[in-house]
Amino acid sequence: MPIASINPTTGEKLKEFSPFDDAEIEKRLSRAESAFRKYRRTTFTYRSELLHAVSELLFQEKKRFAKIITLEMGKLLRDSVAEIEKCARGCQFYAENGERFLEDEVAQTDAAKSYVEFQPLGPVLAIMPWNFPFWQVFRFAAPALMSGNVALLKHASNVPQCARDIEKVFCRAGFNDGVFQTLLIEPDQVEKVIVDARVKAVTLTGSEKAGSAVASTAAREIKKSVLELGGSDAFIVMPSADFESALSTAVKARTINTGQSCIAAKRFMIADQIYDEFLDQFVARMRALKIGDPMDPATQIGSLATEQILEGVHDQVQKTIAAGAKLLTGGNRIHGPGFFYEPTVLVDVPKESPAYREEVFGPVASIFRVRNAHNAIALANDTTFGLGSSAWTNDPEEQELFASDLDAGMVFINAMVASDPRLPFGGIKHSGFGRELGTAGIREFTNAKTIWIS
Repeated sequence: MPIASINPTTGEKLKEFSPFDDAEIEKRLSRAESAFRKYRRTTFTYRSELLHAVSELLFQEKKRFAKIITLEMGKLLRDSVAEIEKCARGCQFYAENGERFLEDEVAQTDAAKSYVEFQPLGPVLAIMPWNFPFWQVFRFAAPALMSGNVALLKHASNVPQCARDIEKVFCRAGFNDGVFQTLLIEPDQVEKVIVDARVKAVTLTGSEKAGSAVASTAAREIKKSVLELGGSDAFIVMPSADFESALSTAVKARTINTGQSCIAAKRFMIADQIYDEFLDQFVARMRALKIGDPMDPATQIGSLATEQILEGVHDQVQKTIAAGAKLLTGGNRIHGPGFFYEPTVLVDVPKESPAYREEVFGPVASIFRVRNAHNAIALANDTTFGLGSSAWTNDPEEQELFASDLDAGMVFINAMVASDPRLPFGGIKHSGFGRELGTAGIREFTNAKTIWIS
């Protein structure tokens, strides 16, 4: 079956690509193995220069790359430009800091000399999603390549043009043939790549179902895996918070990328003292958001990425309402060309409903009234997910309480959850394991080799 690129704003098919056959997959795996034998011996200075070259290309051609993102998955054009810029900065960050992060760690032991050396593993398979089609790839690729690994990218099937252009960027920047390769393959071809002996590790950003399948296969083959899966992030607002800052950020945190983000706030816990005013203003601002063409600078909400995602979000909303939730605004798909859904607000959400228990990957917010910080924490932690949480308070004791007691890989106080190359990114529970970014991220796909010299 062809891999199709479809414009979600219009429903128009843009391009089709034939999936690689077994012979092409074999050729690329062989090329990756050969490339690694040479690339692992290169210096950090050499790799740094190449990553800087990638960064320069991204900055120079950011508008062209951004347009491809918007055409393939519907992101607002200005956000697509920002995504490319973030990729460029991420490459710069690892180009400038990668060698320091991987310096030998000297240990004080009884040996004449003992230390830990961080060595690359080999070809790493990255299975990446469509919602941030450049950034998700580059936040894996920049540290992986800087550490001396080579990369194989299996991108989401709805962004094949992004996948192809990313490979071209690395080639144009001067990386040798085989150091970074895109595999245009279908989901049922992935397991064969994971189990291949030449592939040494796998990383996936995606759904729980996909993560479970990939991790199971990797574990069976005794291979390292890193998973960044779904999230149902809490957004907590206490009475001492800066009300306007919390409110405006709450709307942004739920609707960024049209709500299609693993770290988008999805469940909002609002203190009783400010609940009514916050809810009224939140609903009014969600209702006022301008929906339309993502190429239009005035647009605030674009389309969802695929018709399947649109239907899934609508089904979750309708089942939640049927379970007893109250709909305050939205709740409908917008009929016509493209895959548009109204910004939606739900209250009185029952515990066993989809909007409470599942990740809703669209502009749908569930609002809860809480008595105090302890009540908010209990509600925030009542989920199988544990990716990020955002808490808004100017009370130092509450800040410390949220930081320590929220079950998440990341807790942001008086700020929206975001990824930053300087800090580890990842979750706990069903949100996955392992870390991307920061020092932890670049070390995930290395062998921490202990050296003891008597």
